[in-house]
Amino acid sequence: MLYICPTQVSIVQEDTMDFSQYVELHRARIYSKICYYIPIREPEEHYLIVRDYSDRQGKYRRPGLLMLAGELFGASPEKLILPAAAMQLSEDWILMHDDFEDDSSTRRGKPALHKIYGYAQAINGGDAAHIIMWKMLGDYSKEYLSVGFGLYDKFYEMLTKTVEGQYHDIKFIHTTKRLRGATEELYFKIASLKTSYYSLYGPMQLGATAAGAPEEAQNLLQKIGEPAGLAFQIIDDVLDMTSDEKTFGKQRYGDLYEGKLTLIVLHAYENASASEKERMDLIFAKERLAKTDDDISFLVSTIEKYDGIGYAKNTAEEYGGKAEEALARAAGILPENEYSPILHSAITEMFRRKI
Repeated sequence: MLYICPTQVSIVQEDTMDFSQYVELHRARIYSKICYYIPIREPEEHYLIVRDYSDRQGKYRRPGLLMLAGELFGASPEKLILPAAAMQLSEDWILMHDDFEDDSSTRRGKPALHKIYGYAQAINGGDAAHIIMWKMLGDYSKEYLSVGFGLYDKFYEMLTKTVEGQYHDIKFIHTTKRLRGATEELYFKIASLKTSYYSLYGPMQLGATAAGAPEEAQNLLQKIGEPAGLAFQIIDDVLDMTSDEKTFGKQRYGDLYEGKLTLIVLHAYENASASEKERMDLIFAKERLAKTDDDISFLVSTIEKYDGIGYAKNTAEEYGGKAEEALARAAGILPENEYSPILHSAITEMFRRKI
C-alpha cells in the first residue's frame, strides 16, 4: 500500500525539541519531494518497485541531520528540502542493493525487495532510484549556483567512501568468511567509511555546505561525527542481537546469519577456546541459507558466555563520550542558536537509541 504524498505540512513550534521531534517536523516535506521526483507512472510496476523502500519510510536520521546542520548555519528549510530528499533516496537505493548483496530477508518490517520482485528487478529498481538521486542534485546545483556544485561534489565524495566501505564488508562476508585473522582495526575501518561518514558527519557537512559554512566548521562536524558514527554502528550491532524484529524492522540475528564482522562476535572469538573458535569459523564459512538454528544458537551462547554485547556497549559509550567531548570543544565556533540543543540531542541519540 502506498503512502499518500503530502503537499503541505503543519509546522508546530515546540518550546523544547529533541532530534526525533525535529525529524518528524520535516519528514512529510522530505517524503513529498521524493514522491515528486518518482511519480507512479508507466510502467507502473517498475515505479512501484523504485518507490517501494521510500514509501516504507525509514528513520530519516540522515536527512534530518542534513537539515539540522543547514538550519544551524542559517539556511532556510526551503533551501534544504531537496538535498535532504536526495540524502534519503540515497539510503533507499543503497538498501535495495545492500539487501540482495546480503540476501537479507526483511527491511523496515516487510520482506526485502528482492524477496518480493526477484533479484533482477530489485537491482534495476535500485539503479533507477540512484539515477533519480543524481537528477535531484543536478537540479539543486542549477538552482543554487553558489553552493550547489560544492554540495554535489561533497555528495559524490561521501558515496564514494561509502561503497569503499561496502567493498571491505562484502569481501569479509563472501570471500574471507572466517573470524581468524579479523581485527577490530578492520571493523572500525568499515564502520568509519560506511557509517561515520555516510550516517553522521557527511549529512551534517552537506547541510553546512548548503548554508555556506566555513571550512573550519566542516572540520569540526567531522570530529564530532566520526566517533558518534562509530558508536552508532556498534549500537546498531547490539540492537541486531537484542531487539525484536517488529521493533527493529529487520530479522533478529541478521548479522550472524549474514556473517558480518561485529565487535560483539570479535570479542567472543578472541576469548573463546580453540574448539569454540574452530566451530565459529566453520559457521561463518557457510552461506546464509546453510546456517542452521543450532549454528546461530551456538554463536549466541558463545557471545553471551564471553559478554560480547557488554563489551560492545562499553565501547559505544567510549566513542559516544568522545563525540560529546568534541561537541563541547566546538562551543564558540559552531553557532549558538535554537538548533544547538537539537544537535546535542542528535549526537546523544546516536549511541543511546533503543531502536
